[in-house]
Amino acid sequence: MLLEHYELEIFNSKCNPQAMAVHCYAHLQEDISEALPYLNASLGGFEYVQEPPSVTFKVSGKLITVHGNKIAVNALKDEAEARKIVEWLKREINDVWERRAEITPSFQAAPRPQLMEILKLLPKTNCKACGEPTCMVFAARATEGVKDSSNCPELTPEAKAKLDAYLARFHFADVEMA
Repeated sequence: MLLEHYELEIFNSKCNPQAMAVHCYAHLQEDISEALPYLNASLGGFEYVQEPPSVTFKVSGKLITVHGNKIAVNALKDEAEARKIVEWLKREINDVWERRAEITPSFQAAPRPQLMEILKLLPKTNCKACGEPTCMVFAARATEGVKDSSNCPELTPEAKAKLDAYLARFHFADVEMA
């Protein structure tokens, strides 16, 4: 097992202390730098930085950045959600490290869905039924993995199938923090 111990630090935003969301750092007691390219390959990182190594994921509207000695997560409800995400990442890190002989490491970010390609598939009615003010905002949120076809009640079955097929090409849509 590569990662065994971490210390969780929960804090409020310094630039917006009244914000309801909290953020966290998990300070890792083990250096996991060597596992990052394998984690990136396995989970399809949104961004990968080689020096110093880090990989960032966008999952359910959260930015999760994994460094060699720290994990940073934003937009959390509370400490329980922070622990759930960090424990999920701990399992993922240890799993890819154990399977590293089977994984081709990746030092590049995964391809990203394109806003205009998503917008082309939407009804462009700006009906707000999805909870967003416009279809353009919905498309932007879909590029982040926050929205998908199930959030747009105005989509025809054909358009829903096309949007699902398009988004399925991008790995981050498959990330589950079970």
